[in-house]
Amino acid sequence: MKKIKVTLVKSAIDRPERQKLTLKALGLNKLNSFKEVEATDQILGMIRKVDHLVKVEKLA
Repeated sequence: MKKIKVTLVKSAIDRPERQKLTLKALGLNKLNSFKEVEATDQILGMIRKVDHLVKVEKLA
């Protein structure tokens, strides 16, 4: 599986509860925090739901 780096670049304040829970499930809780995760279908779907709040980078 490919790994990707997901970074929280916008705050979750004033966002729907569902988006906040998605960020929590991804392990992103503070601004500029990041996680390296496997690029599974489930993770990519979660990222699509909050793509306006995060930055995604592909790792080698």
